[in-house]
Amino acid sequence: MSVAILHQGEYVIASIQSDLSDREVVALRDDLTRRVGDHRARGLIVDVAAMDVIDSFVARALRSIAETALMRGAETVIVGIQPDVAIAMVQFRLNLEPLRAALDLDDAVRILDRLVKRGSPDAR
Repeated sequence: MSVAILHQGEYVIASIQSDLSDREVVALRDDLTRRVGDHRARGLIVDVAAMDVIDSFVARALRSIAETALMRGAETVIVGIQPDVAIAMVQFRLNLEPLRAALDLDDAVRILDRLVKRGSPDAR
C-alpha cells in the first residue's frame, strides 16, 4: 500500500501516494482507526491529492474512517481533492459527511485546531 502515515502532535496525517485497490482502502481504514486510538489522536488528516478517482466505494470508506475516528475522539479532514474528482463526486452525489474538506494541509490543521480547541474542556 502506498500511503505515508505520520504523527504530528495530536494529529495523524495519511498521505495517499497513488490510487488504491479496494483491499488497500479497507486496510487503510483499519490502520487509521487503530492509529487514532494508539496515539490518542484528536484529529485525522487524509490527503487524497494523488487519487485520480474517488468512486462510491472509496467515498464510503472515507466516510467510515471519519465516523470511526469520531467515535474514537478524533475529527477528520480530507485534503487535496482534485477539481475533476470534486466535480464527479458532486455529479454522482457522493456523500462524505461527517468529513470536512480543505484545500491543503495548512487549512486542514487550522480546521482541526479550531475543532479541537472548541471541544476541549478548557475552552468553556
